[in-house]
Amino acid sequence: MHPIGLLYLITASLLALYGLNGLALSLLYLTHRHQRVPTPPLEGAPRVTVQLPIYNEAHVVQRLIDAAAVLDYPPHRLEIQVLDDSTDETTALARARVAFHRARGVDITLLHRQERSGFKAGALAEGMRQARGEFIAIFDADFLPPRDFLQRTIPHFRDQPRLGLIQARWGHLNGAYSPLTRAQALILDGHFGVEQWARNRSGLFVNFNGSAGVWRRAGIKEAGGWRGETICEDMDLSYRAQLAGWECLYLPHIQAPAELPPQIQALKRQQFRWAKGATQCLLRLAPRLLRAPIPLAQQIEGLLHLSGYLIHPLILGLLLLSLPLLWGDIHLGRAVSYLGLAGLGPLLLFALGQQALYPDWPRRLLALPLVLLLGMGIAVNNTWAVVEALLGRHSPFQRTPKFRVESSRDHWAGSRYTLPWDRITWAEMGAALYALAALGVAWVHGAWGAIPFLLLYLISFACVGGLSLWHGRPRRPASGPQSARHSRMATAGSAAVRR
Repeated sequence: MHPIGLLYLITASLLALYGLNGLALSLLYLTHRHQRVPTPPLEGAPRVTVQLPIYNEAHVVQRLIDAAAVLDYPPHRLEIQVLDDSTDETTALARARVAFHRARGVDITLLHRQERSGFKAGALAEGMRQARGEFIAIFDADFLPPRDFLQRTIPHFRDQPRLGLIQARWGHLNGAYSPLTRAQALILDGHFGVEQWARNRSGLFVNFNGSAGVWRRAGIKEAGGWRGETICEDMDLSYRAQLAGWECLYLPHIQAPAELPPQIQALKRQQFRWAKGATQCLLRLAPRLLRAPIPLAQQIEGLLHLSGYLIHPLILGLLLLSLPLLWGDIHLGRAVSYLGLAGLGPLLLFALGQQALYPDWPRRLLALPLVLLLGMGIAVNNTWAVVEALLGRHSPFQRTPKFRVESSRDHWAGSRYTLPWDRITWAEMGAALYALAALGVAWVHGAWGAIPFLLLYLISFACVGGLSLWHGRPRRPASGPQSARHSRMATAGSAAVRR
């Protein structure tokens, strides 16, 4: 076989492996979907520390603190830590809100660090050194923890001394805000509705998702604590804890809603961090995983889980190989067509996620084409993240901007947290032109079977690149209720600083 054809076949086979893994997880979910974990009654009320790590979150910090302050748990057994690394008016807003709730009798403190060493992992570690809780609940700035969250999670720890982590399901405050947020919601529902359930109920490794979870303090300590060597400190700690013999429990019936990024640059930054961090975890943890005295199935699924973002370099690689393949009129036979069927695995997983969570799931599946476009179109962004991780290039933990966008009446474009387009945007447009060139060659050579896939590449990269240019264009400050609310926050922050 021609070398280019062989390389294409290897790339397609590796990509099919991840597709088949999605199919396997779907089947595991169907096998275990009726398993329910009833909530035992709360007895004794162990001491709990709620940690709220924030960094420049002026739009949402008050909402987060207010929600945490009304958690339904015995007040004398609960403390709240606002772990603030901010460099803007967020600190003043948080300090004022903390003072308000302290005056109401809430045990809440603000811990502000001047040096952002270790990023989020460093903030969590610093907070834990001062925490008094036996259990640590964590909520990121874009979350809205439900009042009964602790009442429904903490009791599970009582009779399971090796239970180190409970992860709840992420909900969506703005899932219907735009086509972009609809696609994100569907993808996350596949993860939380199917993947986490299937892995946890089948005895496979699961990951802490960084928020809406509760840790046993002893589990964090025995696993080696929070570490800043990766920018996915949540996945890193959860795998180290499970390798140390601690158990995890996923509770999909407990939902903590969060804000989805409404700006595509914010989503791409989030995806970049997740892709690079997960690959860093793969490099750090794969040797330990392969040496661990655990079943082979756990090892294989763990490796596929940690390496999941390698899908994006493989997607991009197929596009890059397609042009010389078509130009050289190199034939691969029917093998590639059969491998393409593995792509049905993720689609089934996403469909099952909607069916598991929503009564109107058939209507929600109308957003599935958006998922395909987003999943392929973001490949350039995530490939660069994976390459940086493989090359050992260090980069700071870049936060995902939050805008407090909850309904169609809210706007994000007037916020100074909006992100401009960057060089990856031009690479995405270049990938779209490359797909167009390959499409032209396929048309000339009569390679009709390749045309639908190349057309999907073209539309995906053009949509993501074009939307990045549109969302990242220079704007005037927005007007309306949302901009007025942002202005009031900034004014309140400035006043608090003067006081």
